[in-house]
Amino acid sequence: MSSPNNSPHILNTSSNLLGFTFLILSSIKAVGLPQTGYIDEIVAFCVASFAVASYFSFISMRTLDDHESTQFEKIADYIFLGGITLLTITSVFLAFDIISFSK
Repeated sequence: MSSPNNSPHILNTSSNLLGFTFLILSSIKAVGLPQTGYIDEIVAFCVASFAVASYFSFISMRTLDDHESTQFEKIADYIFLGGITLLTITSVFLAFDIISFSK
């Protein structure tokens, strides 16, 4: 039984989140929040993660060998999962950081 092809979904979502993380990174720089050194570095890592996940999912769709395609898809899936986990954690930290400045 073959697994479903998730590469198009990973490519679509990771490319959307790539743009979203660029927006977050640009917003952090534009607002000039103090003490966001770790947050902007983690967001930059998220940008790289989503770019690499997009790359591997695209390669997975273009590869003719089913075994290689599945391997590239797994790599894209794990990198995407790591990026989305980091983005979630960073979003929580950023939300608390913004709330603490409003007091």
